[in-house]
Amino acid sequence: MKKRTPVSKIMTKDLISVNLSNDVTDVVDIFKEKNIHHIPVVSGDELIGMISKTDIDRISYVNSYASKAANAVVYDMLKLEQVMTSELETIQAEDQIKEAAELLAQGKYHALPVMEGKKITGIVTSTDVIKYLLEQF
Repeated sequence: MKKRTPVSKIMTKDLISVNLSNDVTDVVDIFKEKNIHHIPVVSGDELIGMISKTDIDRISYVNSYASKAANAVVYDMLKLEQVMTSELETIQAEDQIKEAAELLAQGKYHALPVMEGKKITGIVTSTDVIKYLLEQF
């Protein structure tokens, strides 16, 4: 097993991000169109939060009786900053995959923004780490 492989080798580099001018409906549409589960929230080059599909699910009516219109009303009532996670754990691009695995194994997050200094350059998810580990066997 390659013990010193940096996170940058397995992270998603082609980021889709949103900013506070986007609304919750924009995020829901991106999740559906791109089949992704985590989106960084930025202000210029600064990472200010992360929104996940789980965050959206928490505010959605998930029972079979709810209509799309009911969810749309909820989405319109909330601002992105009310739904996103703003206290983030991040990792540096040169940090080892083992460090990402240790952070993700704590169970608080399923994705980590990957930084180069203070600039976000990617995302690494628990799925990325698992796929990497499976390639080692």
